[in-house]
Amino acid sequence: MHQRRVVVTGAGAITPLGNSVTDFWDNLLAGKSGAAPITRFDTSKFKTHFACEVKGYDPKAHFEVKEARKMDLFTQFAMVAATEAVEDSGMNLEKINKRRVGVIWGSGNGGFLTFQEQVMEFAKGDGTPRFSPFFIPKVIPDIASGWISMKYGFMGPNFITVSACATSTTSLIEAFNYIRWNKADVMIAGGSEAAINESGIGGFGALKALSTRNDSPQTASRPFDHTRDGFVMGEGGVALVLESYEHAVARGAKIYAEVVGGGMSADAYHLTSTHPEGEGAYLGMQLALEEAELKPTDVDYLNVHATSTPLGDESETKAITRFFGTDPKHLNVSATKSATGHLLGGAGAIEALICVLSVKNNVVPATINTTTVDPAVPSTLNLTLGTKVHKTVNVAMSNTFGFGGHNATLVVKKWKE
Repeated sequence: MHQRRVVVTGAGAITPLGNSVTDFWDNLLAGKSGAAPITRFDTSKFKTHFACEVKGYDPKAHFEVKEARKMDLFTQFAMVAATEAVEDSGMNLEKINKRRVGVIWGSGNGGFLTFQEQVMEFAKGDGTPRFSPFFIPKVIPDIASGWISMKYGFMGPNFITVSACATSTTSLIEAFNYIRWNKADVMIAGGSEAAINESGIGGFGALKALSTRNDSPQTASRPFDHTRDGFVMGEGGVALVLESYEHAVARGAKIYAEVVGGGMSADAYHLTSTHPEGEGAYLGMQLALEEAELKPTDVDYLNVHATSTPLGDESETKAITRFFGTDPKHLNVSATKSATGHLLGGAGAIEALICVLSVKNNVVPATINTTTVDPAVPSTLNLTLGTKVHKTVNVAMSNTFGFGGHNATLVVKKWKE
């Protein structure tokens, strides 16, 4: 079966570092951190008091009041990102065949905030169920892809993926496949998350997964650092427009990069811990590059999952050095969760965007906050510490891993006719 080439023609973002692609990218390259004390609720009785919140967001700037009330925050983030991406793509919505345009979104938690609010409100009462009629439509994770399709009338494949923190990488791989298999010409894909609330911070805190460095939030996410103590929760959404090469060229679209491979695997090991030797991570990278018909030496930049948890970072390092060798001089690695925090189900989308922009602009963003590299990390591994690096980036890879042992790796490369 002939498989079509797939390119990226649009991007949208609302993130802890900026509420547009341009602002996000500029702040990331400047080495800024999105972490700050939490403003959404009183954290005084929680172990962690900070997170990477989206800043300066006003739903009234994007939605009618009645419309916003029908959406959980994760859906609002999805809509904001998708709107920017569709506009950025330059598609003529009056001329394209909307039956050939689909949406595959991702969220690990869906309407987390709405669920918390509604159940707590019920618990305060006398047992009489007084749930909002919008409770279920706001909570279910698939509602984000539904909202996006309804806004534009896109009638192609429409669903969500859920694979914990690998979720939005999985959504992008699925969108890539649907276009390659000629089941759609254009797909809007990405992910969003809004879990900075009492349940999210309390739940992940109970797992001892979150950093408690309350005295220095901006430096708390420090991947591969010997003093790392957990991840920093992030939120937001990122959307990419994926399109068949033929369709993009026919309408004269600008092209950011080409998507060339995706690999998915399972650790088959533990509910929350990664495989200690990085077996699933290694397999995901191997499958992705095999599909892309590339070798490890072809990869110029690897955006790692690296959440800043002690065991997770170590197992990923083992997978990387096994896959790329102990002294990969061609390879720059960076852990951008040090700046953005961990967007959970939205992590893969924001890191895929970083890879796309890295390939387009020939620059590798830095790993910030890491000053004392763990002795378990080979000194020959270039972690791009402190400052961005300008270099030719022809091929970039992104790793994402999730609770349940889910692994997903995406490969993009510089667009060439």
